[in-house]
Amino acid sequence: MSEHSSNNAQKDEQKNDFIRNIIRDDVNAQKYPQIVTRFPPEPNGYLHLGHVKSICLNFGVAKEFGGVCNLRFDDTNPTAEKQDYIDNIKNDVKWLGFEWAGEAHHASGYFDQLYAWAVQLIEQGDAYVDLQSPEQIKENRGSFNEAGTPSPHRDASVEENLNLFNDMKEGKFAEGKAVLRAKIDMASPNMNMRDPVIYRVMHQEHHQTGDKWCIYPMYDFAHPLSDALEGITHSLCTLEFEDHRPFYDWAVEKIGFDVPPHQYEFSRLNVDYTMTSKRKLKQLVDENIVSGWDDPRMPTIAGMRRRGYTPEGLRDFCERVGVTKVDSVVDFRLLEFSIRQSLETTTARGMAVLKPLKVTITNFAEAVSSWESQKADSVNARFDEASQTLWLTQPNHPNVDMGEREIPFTETLYIDQGDYEIEPPAGYKRLSPEKPEIRLRNTYVLAVTEHTLDESGNVVELKATIDPATLGNNPEGRKVKGVIHWVSASQGVLATVRMYEQLFSVEDPSSVADVHQALNADSLTELNAVVEPSLANSDAGTRFQFEREGYFIADSEEHTSDKPVFNQIVSLRDSYKPA
Repeated sequence: MSEHSSNNAQKDEQKNDFIRNIIRDDVNAQKYPQIVTRFPPEPNGYLHLGHVKSICLNFGVAKEFGGVCNLRFDDTNPTAEKQDYIDNIKNDVKWLGFEWAGEAHHASGYFDQLYAWAVQLIEQGDAYVDLQSPEQIKENRGSFNEAGTPSPHRDASVEENLNLFNDMKEGKFAEGKAVLRAKIDMASPNMNMRDPVIYRVMHQEHHQTGDKWCIYPMYDFAHPLSDALEGITHSLCTLEFEDHRPFYDWAVEKIGFDVPPHQYEFSRLNVDYTMTSKRKLKQLVDENIVSGWDDPRMPTIAGMRRRGYTPEGLRDFCERVGVTKVDSVVDFRLLEFSIRQSLETTTARGMAVLKPLKVTITNFAEAVSSWESQKADSVNARFDEASQTLWLTQPNHPNVDMGEREIPFTETLYIDQGDYEIEPPAGYKRLSPEKPEIRLRNTYVLAVTEHTLDESGNVVELKATIDPATLGNNPEGRKVKGVIHWVSASQGVLATVRMYEQLFSVEDPSSVADVHQALNADSLTELNAVVEPSLANSDAGTRFQFEREGYFIADSEEHTSDKPVFNQIVSLRDSYKPA
């Protein structure tokens, strides 16, 4: 079996997970007229890597089983939510390749109905207004080892509770002075069933409803009833909501839905050296530790998009991770593997020297002046007398038809500093005084004749010659090992290249109390590089493979042809192999 076939077989097997098996059984039993899922983010920050898995799962299973997936914003906490977050979440979902059914929904769009249902619960004797302080409610909730203490207001009459709840709605209570609680069981072993709060007072204008409300439903109340309103059949949540499922079922049962939705839990996406707490990521933004939510080091979808990650690579990563009920930590290199796989056949090649070392070709004029007579059939070139530039036409990709580009070859070049060592380490295969000859990518064999040192003993310039007979040909009588990349010093363009390491130096950054202690001081390095003109003239957002260096993207915000800026996407290769 080929590697490609093996990868496809692996993906097919991963799609046979427990959630898909449940849905498959429901479809076969014709339990629902149509499968309906939802993706319900709270707009209190930008989406991160963990959300990618939920997006791919919810939208993916809906598509696979001929259903639809709703996008619903859980906007029940106006103190933390912004329209900017809503706009970016929509953009993220579309960028990942998914479309939601109809218009986007908002929990706030159901506030009138949720309020009516809260009144219904009071009238049924299933909810009451509690005037205890938040501290008293917390203290009386009990512990895992002892039952909670009922509120002194728990047995108030329906009429009294209706009046108090209306006073909450009319703004007659300050924040923290009154809440509406579900009346369930203060002795329940599940703490979430000990009369949970379902409405609280918040004198806060809402980004969707304005100042209409000063009471807002809690997520655990709004979520199941919003699902029921929308006809959600399979409500897919991460494992931390498993203990909340009894209240989910209680709420839809008490309101009385003929076909209630059902909640299913799966393991969240945990990746090593990665933070997926929106609160802590927001702290990094607020404290200017990163340049914003879309900083390429951030594990946000916006950050990964600006970094140059592809939606195809992220979807492939989620398929490889799979869907289970067991929490685990995924190796970050699997994510990089998927991104690298998606870039191999989709990105044009180019040459960029990240740490330039000047090379002067002392026989350039005489060697290149006779290039036509020396030219091999495989070489497509033209010589410009005015600029003394040999323009070499090369394909943009060695194996995929992506067109061609012209590369300028001139008397003065830059090669990478690491490609010449006075005292090379063992196994070194590039230039040194003992090995002065090497092939320049797409051009001649070059031989170093001398090097110049600065006062600190660093090599600052090389003098070299080129073999005129080796443009497109192998040298006669000798074998030259090694090929290095280069850029014209006169025709190349100065560029800022940003190299990235992990933002966090701790394998589990969420385990560190102070996020500052988990930061990697070397997460960003900016290099003054030189790139070939075709790279500088590219559009912002264009991805490339810098030959021998890795994959890079022209920064979507700052890149221009005059001042090119490139972000490293991922290294060229890694020893990591997925299981």
